[in-house]
Amino acid sequence: MGYAVHQDINNSDLVWGLEHISQQQRATDFVKRFENKLCIFSPTVNQLYSNYNIFFPEDQDRNMVVLPDPYAFHDTFNHIPADAVQATGLHIIPGETINRSGLYIVITQKGKNVRSIPIPFKEGLRQILKRFQGNDPFLPVLKKGDLREFDSNMPCLHLHRLRLSALSELSSLERQGIKNIISEKIMGIYRES
Repeated sequence: MGYAVHQDINNSDLVWGLEHISQQQRATDFVKRFENKLCIFSPTVNQLYSNYNIFFPEDQDRNMVVLPDPYAFHDTFNHIPADAVQATGLHIIPGETINRSGLYIVITQKGKNVRSIPIPFKEGLRQILKRFQGNDPFLPVLKKGDLREFDSNMPCLHLHRLRLSALSELSSLERQGIKNIISEKIMGIYRES
């Protein structure tokens, strides 16, 4: 890379603290599997990044830094209001968590002490996409805090969802472009899993 790791660290949304994660190496290996495969949202600057790199700088003790590619300005989407991005309760977990291989989706419900059964990623995504169609597609994104631990020692990624209907300041062409990029990325994960 020809640019400094420190260039965008002043945007705190792009510095994810990992001090709450006990299995940090597992978590860093897991999140790197999704680098550039899920868009990252920054509510502070109302931007969505589809082209970025993930770093773990030694001088950023126990932090992960997301650096958008400064030369790919066309892969940064502006004017994304924070209320257009909502938590889903969906988590991607590695199969090792449940002594299986591949990726799985787990649904958690706030305030309910009910354990969801992990669903193989492809099957879970197929069900989710079927449920959200038409003007309300399922467009998963990540934001700071979405790298977590599942069952206290295995990493997981919580998914947020971008709601196209909340992007009223953007043209229909811009909304379609965002939808296409996010859909392309999630289908890439689908094909690989």
